[in-house]
Amino acid sequence: MKFFIDGKWTEAATDRTMAVVNPATGETIDSVPLGNAADADRAIASAAAAFKLWRKVPMARRAKLQHAAAQQLRQRADEFARLLTLELGRPLTGARIEIERSADLLDYFAEEGLRLRGEMPMINEANERVLVVKEPVGVVVAIAPFNYPITLLTFKLGAALMTGCTVVAKPASDTPLTTLKLAELFSQAGYPPGVFNAITGGGGELGRALVEHPTPRKIGFTGSSPAGKRIAAMAAATNKRLTLEMGGQSAAIVCADANLDVAVPALVRHGFANSGQFCYRVNRIYAERAIYQELIERMGAGARDLKVGNGMDPGIDLGPMVNEEIFSTSVDQVADALAKGARLVAGGERLTGGDYDRGFFFPPTILVDTNPAMKIMREETFGPVLGVMPYDGLPEAIEMANDSPFGLAGYVFSRDLGVALQVAEELEAGSVWVNDIHRSYNMVPFGGYKESGLGREKSHHGLDAYLELKTIYLSTA
Repeated sequence: MKFFIDGKWTEAATDRTMAVVNPATGETIDSVPLGNAADADRAIASAAAAFKLWRKVPMARRAKLQHAAAQQLRQRADEFARLLTLELGRPLTGARIEIERSADLLDYFAEEGLRLRGEMPMINEANERVLVVKEPVGVVVAIAPFNYPITLLTFKLGAALMTGCTVVAKPASDTPLTTLKLAELFSQAGYPPGVFNAITGGGGELGRALVEHPTPRKIGFTGSSPAGKRIAAMAAATNKRLTLEMGGQSAAIVCADANLDVAVPALVRHGFANSGQFCYRVNRIYAERAIYQELIERMGAGARDLKVGNGMDPGIDLGPMVNEEIFSTSVDQVADALAKGARLVAGGERLTGGDYDRGFFFPPTILVDTNPAMKIMREETFGPVLGVMPYDGLPEAIEMANDSPFGLAGYVFSRDLGVALQVAEELEAGSVWVNDIHRSYNMVPFGGYKESGLGREKSHHGLDAYLELKTIYLSTA
């Protein structure tokens, strides 16, 4: 594929390319340009020119176009899902769900944009009025990760376009194809040239060029905490606005009175979804000692029931890890935990033999009898590995859960809703689930405390992140 700039497929400034590899088979499925600063400049120039007109387009027209793009995405869900499975490895059913949820979020932002309001304070001064208006921040650089490349781009894209901003998107090197196709889809839905551009390349060269460029006024980023910190430092030179959704190491607290018939399936499902490759998954579990043994036995059984394989095959629960670097973190954390006294109740070793030898397949893995010194209990895994340890008192569990530089999500299970609410309020996390785990809703904010992020996405707060406030003092006499 080529870049998508100014409403058309565009050649890169050089002939350098990078391969896009199917992580389940090791086969190259396509290649994309390896962009540089000159490519960044062209894409940003296109977005800047388009912004002059797009910011003046009536909100109702923007909403109509965004609904049209969402509808086209639904109509082509099978096509996009198949491409996503090929470049990411996720089972096809899960890939289709991502496409459908992304379309839903586009629709949500379209409707929420129509509800944006300014202010007119009643100052009661003769011949004086004060208007507080909201204006689009400008050109936005949207940098999305590999794990949910369309949904996490939509967090930024849907809000930015509805508020009148234009976008230059840089997808992850592992999963660029669906983003490039999405840019084409928006053009086919009727968006003017330059409103949504997509270019590809590495973070060190292209990403830096986009962030340091003087024209964009906003960076929307999802990815690791180290990368987010580097982006924040670079963006500070030109005082760019930032929304950063970064790493997580989310803790679940399971009390003795928890309903394990609900808790265990929820923890297994959420801990191993997308092969553990998402930021707000359960990473570590603290179980009250009275139910500790039963919990780990039931979780072990649940993990062993999951089927790992090529995402294009039916009945697969977990696909491969996206690349060797991501895979190696799981291997390293398992080895570290075992060396420090943990034991395995499920998984723990790379799957080999037959088709497994062609990709980075790691089974659902549960480490028990862990302790806070182990990497699995302190560092982000981004893989299908869970650490579990017992606790004796709730204050101890809360202290261990909060003893982390991350603060993206938390989970608590207790039939005593007073206790559950107390724990939820004390957890240092941007989102807390009580007594079940499901996907985050579009109408509420998503983001993290501490080193897990800056700002919020989704909901009306997500729209406000792409707007500037302007106060207009008006004398009528």
